[in-house]
Amino acid sequence: MRYLKIERVVALVVLLGIAGLSSTNVSTARASALSSSPTLPAGCESLQVEEGNTLAFRTYAMGVQVYSWNGSSWIFVEPVATLFADARYNGEVGRHYVGPTWESNSGSKVVAARIPGKGCTPDSTAIPWLILKKVSTDGSGIFSSITFVQRVNTTGGTAPTAPGAEMGERKEVPYTAEYYFYRAMD
Repeated sequence: MRYLKIERVVALVVLLGIAGLSSTNVSTARASALSSSPTLPAGCESLQVEEGNTLAFRTYAMGVQVYSWNGSSWIFVEPVATLFADARYNGEVGRHYVGPTWESNSGSKVVAARIPGKGCTPDSTAIPWLILKKVSTDGSGIFSSITFVQRVNTTGGTAPTAPGAEMGERKEVPYTAEYYFYRAMD
């Protein structure tokens, strides 16, 4: 009986939040429960999403950053990652690849481009945190209305430090990241 009451309270809070009739505290609690925007450390203020956009969802990526040796340095080629629903890498929801493109298992896609001059590197052993703006979307589904993407909480993925053995040599460097996806507010 107690669980039934809790379920009713949760349902009521969600309905009030959707209807816009909730108090600030309920709205804040609801946002936290649904994964709020990331906390940005000092120096990463440029990653703030433009006014008029709201968090739609986030994914957890695990994959590689691919680099190619050009004879004098490693050049970034592409990301290759699987997107998951939770931080334990459960519930595969899509993939991330060159473009940069994020594609859901249902087929919707968003292609985005880095916003020049915006980004930060809180950890020098990991790829930078970025904000990207939608270039295009395709298909109906979770990515169809995305306007911005934040890449945060990165680990690994930086270019190799040792020179390549031959021109065109490729290296895959493991990385993880969280991707936060935003849409325009209705």
